Amino acid sequence: MKKILSLVIAMVLALGCTAALADLQFGTGGESGTYYGYGTVLAQYISDNTDVKITVVSSGGSAANIDDLEADTRQLGFVQNDVAYYAVNGVRLFDGAPVENISALAALYIEAVQVVTNNPDIKSIEDLKGKNVSIGAAGSGVYFNAIDFLQVYGLTEDDINAQYLNFQETCDALKDGKIDAGFIVAGAPTPAITELCTTQGAQLLSLDADHIAALQDISAAYAETTIPAGTYDGIDADVTTVGMKATIVANDSVTEDEAYTIVKTIFEGKDEITEGHAKGAELDLEFASTCGIPYNAGAARYFAEQDIEVETAE
Repeated sequence: MKKILSLVIAMVLALGCTAALADLQFGTGGESGTYYGYGTVLAQYISDNTDVKITVVSSGGSAANIDDLEADTRQLGFVQNDVAYYAVNGVRLFDGAPVENISALAALYIEAVQVVTNNPDIKSIEDLKGKNVSIGAAGSGVYFNAIDFLQVYGLTEDDINAQYLNFQETCDALKDGKIDAGFIVAGAPTPAITELCTTQGAQLLSLDADHIAALQDISAAYAETTIPAGTYDGIDADVTTVGMKATIVANDSVTEDEAYTIVKTIFEGKDEITEGHAKGAELDLEFASTCGIPYNAGAARYFAEQDIEVETAE
């Protein structure tokens, strides 16, 4: 009997250890996007250097990641900070259904709204009228960015022949001549655009100051950003656009200690992370500490140690 009891106790302890070591699932984006590449480097670095183990999963991007966090099929996700704001406040693609179980860990870099075309007749957003244009998956963050861009140029979804494609599908459709332009929201350089520019050539559309201001009237998340000349083959002038903050968001399954460890490890491992992915060079504590939604208590604890106060989730 004692032998059986000892065996049962051992099994319970083993199961308990297994649960404690369970991976946090990190929703990123498509494999040709920055979320996936950078997320893989971050997850590997954190897993190698702490007791927090993270597994990267490719996904449909910001909106899909929010859905997965809410359902607890993922515990971490890369999210545009405008989409995170929509989720917490129950507006736009989350209209009337606020997501209540998420909080921010850190904003890591700017992801630019890149309007890419290989049609020489398209020189401005206005020129998209009547054209075949990819505006992201229906209901995605990219979709709403595209709608905002069209709006400030006096256009609507009905003024274009809209296609609802992800990053790689957009670039493939451009290569095949099936579309004239596409919206891609990601950190530059974006692998899918790099491939397109290298193999076939393409251009990115720039915005002027008035239209940038109009976009900022729609959403405070929009920040002017420049994609430097030479970021992509054949694009030899700076491109001015807007971007949002790529933010790691966690659901309530992530403990305060786990959140603290993740944020601390990212910022104290900046040099090593940058060796794995160029976006690591953009890590900045002040930048990271604002994103428009409340922060996990563990993230707030790390920021407080750096004399930075952030809003926390209640």
